[in-house]
Amino acid sequence: MTSPSFKYRLAAASAILLALLFARCTAAPALREGHTLEVCGERFPIDTRVVSWREATGYDAYREGKFFDRSEPPDGKRRYALRGNLPDAIAARARTTGLDLEDLRQVVHQFVLHYDMAGSARQCFKVLQDVRNLSVHFLLDVDGTIYQTLDLREKAQHATIANDFSIGVEIAHPGAYPQPMSAPMALWYEKDAEGWRQKFPAWMKEAGIQTPDFVIRPARPDIIAGEVQGKVYHQLDFTEQQYAALSRLCAALAEVFPRIRLDAPRNIDGNIVNHVLPEAELRAFAGIVGHFHVQKNKQDPGPAFQWDRMLKEARRLQRR
Repeated sequence: MTSPSFKYRLAAASAILLALLFARCTAAPALREGHTLEVCGERFPIDTRVVSWREATGYDAYREGKFFDRSEPPDGKRRYALRGNLPDAIAARARTTGLDLEDLRQVVHQFVLHYDMAGSARQCFKVLQDVRNLSVHFLLDVDGTIYQTLDLREKAQHATIANDFSIGVEIAHPGAYPQPMSAPMALWYEKDAEGWRQKFPAWMKEAGIQTPDFVIRPARPDIIAGEVQGKVYHQLDFTEQQYAALSRLCAALAEVFPRIRLDAPRNIDGNIVNHVLPEAELRAFAGIVGHFHVQKNKQDPGPAFQWDRMLKEARRLQRR
């Protein structure tokens, strides 16, 4: 016969084992070097490579001056700012102790998708930092590598009226054009036995920007035509690597910022809105938007961007 004390010890041991298993299952994901986002000085996990501005191969938007031409002295100009139009209570705390994570979570409710028309993250950052004195939180290169240039607490200068409450990403891509394979578009693409592939124009090679050591192939083989802002544009798709990384970035941001829903503005028929939103509607929307939802003079991310594919994968990753 089993003694009461043995039963007690067995029950206690079982309870401890269950507690340990539960703690292990519910523990926060481990942080992997090179697989984190930085928000208010804290690091959060993401299941893809992110190169920080702190790394030697990163792009630093905190630099007050040109990034690539170090012969010129710092110009004293910040390419970013403090987030504005804050609720009074948050603004008061921000003035004394700075914007903390919980306050930022109340403020940030949009993720803005751009294409850079520069074709590579390196060239995009050069244009933003060294030429236009602008900034964006993330760059997404053709191979799926993500570069974070600023802590997400900062207000990057990328999407006019959405800057105060949004995070932005510039996706490396040649852009969309009114005519298919017109002269500007033909600079970026050529055909081989397997279909269209992206190339770098001669001027980029002369500037020292090397074509990656893999074939930059659009995720779909055909030139896609679609309406944006009431006009028809033609565009080749983004790369498979970009869709995979962007889905992971969206899922990670939705975890950090609960107000960023994994959805985009939709018409009553369920299709993605393909034009600028009225300002009040834009400010109220919580989720993922294109640059063309923010500004009437923009077309990015363009008609070839597969919204539902990306959002579906981001939701799957978030549930996982």
